[in-house]
Amino acid sequence: MAKETAKNNPQLPQWVIDLHSLPRPKAKNAATFPNPPGYTEASVGKRSAASKHTGLRKPSTSEETDTLKLKKSWELALAPAKALPMNAIMMYMSGNSLQIFSIMMVFMLFKTPITGLMQTQQVFRKYETEGNRESMMAVKGCYVLMQLLALGLGVWKVNGMGLLPTTRSDWLAWEVERKPLERAVFAFR
Repeated sequence: MAKETAKNNPQLPQWVIDLHSLPRPKAKNAATFPNPPGYTEASVGKRSAASKHTGLRKPSTSEETDTLKLKKSWELALAPAKALPMNAIMMYMSGNSLQIFSIMMVFMLFKTPITGLMQTQQVFRKYETEGNRESMMAVKGCYVLMQLLALGLGVWKVNGMGLLPTTRSDWLAWEVERKPLERAVFAFR
């Protein structure tokens, strides 16, 4: 067809002729190229043999499901610990002055763990079964501990900003005036 088109109109560019022509057959000497490094014929045979036996897999047992749910719950329990270094660096970099940026950072640092503590049961409800209930108590305890560490980081930041009343001068409103036991009077000579 391409030859006929080229014969009918000799003005056609080569790309038009290539577009209308059939693809070229592959070279028969393609098998003479060497295999790439690491490629073996045995691995191809294993792969094709394994692909022939891709039937339905056996259903998982309740122990396997419980183990998988327990692993996933541990990942979820340790997730707040992975955020602690990032939060610590952000708190350090925000400074100790009272600015809107540092106040919002501290607010979020308190809000996230408090929300996490209040939703502990809802977070782990989908992973808890009758078979792993005892193990989930340790996971929940670890989760609560990680949230308390995040709250401790917030308390450290608030103390660094000078917002915690930790000095005697912060409690002057409740100080009682001292009554002197004796008075000294200056005498002229």
